Amino acid sequence: MKINSKDFRVSEGDKVSLQKWPTKVDAVYQTKKQYQQLLHEHVAQLSALQQLLYASNQHAILLIFQAMDAAGKDGAIRHVMSGVNPQGCQVFSYKHPSAEELQHDFLWRTTRDLPERGRIGIFNRSYYEEVLIVRVHPELLHSEGLPDKQSDDQSIWHNRYLSITNLEKHLHSNGTRIIKFFLHLSKGEQKRRFLERIDEPEKNWKFSLADITERKFWKQYMTAYEECLSATSTKNSPWYVVPADDKENARLIVSRIVLDTLEELKMTYPETTPERKKELLSIRKQIEK
Repeated sequence: MKINSKDFRVSEGDKVSLQKWPTKVDAVYQTKKQYQQLLHEHVAQLSALQQLLYASNQHAILLIFQAMDAAGKDGAIRHVMSGVNPQGCQVFSYKHPSAEELQHDFLWRTTRDLPERGRIGIFNRSYYEEVLIVRVHPELLHSEGLPDKQSDDQSIWHNRYLSITNLEKHLHSNGTRIIKFFLHLSKGEQKRRFLERIDEPEKNWKFSLADITERKFWKQYMTAYEECLSATSTKNSPWYVVPADDKENARLIVSRIVLDTLEELKMTYPETTPERKKELLSIRKQIEK
């Protein structure tokens, strides 16, 4: 099976129903060895394109990962970006906002971490938490210091979608390409992974009682994700719904989507001017002496 990025892309204006999006598809690999080989090929291509991204210095790449607990965000980031030069890539993981962050608008803390041209930035969770977990737990709004009327007005979600899409439109027009991944995990597979974290000692550290608490809100989260994906997937900053029940397959899909996006930029190395060629020849002669 060949990976077609468009199969996982949410088109602008689509009304998303996650029940219609699979959490598992036919694997693109037949054995673990073949998976390792395919991932290695993707990582090697990604490393070469990252170098070209840095050299051309015209675009930045922002990868956003959102998912339910245990969907494999950390693993996808770690495996897909394993061959990337650390100097050209940064990963930011966002937890509950700090007291300082709560004194600013909801986009402030992530805007500080946007990648510069020539680099890849990765958000493990992001400003989208403000229309996901905050929507499922609206009481969190009251800690954000908003005017009372805004905290209780349901139009706040529409306004936040608008703020997000306007930000992403601005970033795109200034050279940042945004790729947004929703790792689509089934409730049954999440249960299996939670039990695995309890049963296997080396995975105990991954388990938190808070994960079980949030699992009780599964239906509410699915509704929040559906509305978010529907409202914020655009032509230039699309969402990709990646089937996540098979971790290895999900990583191959993610890496293919990133590769396709980079290849679409049609990047080239900067052309050497006649003056620069002359300078390099002069330097070469000095070295040879």
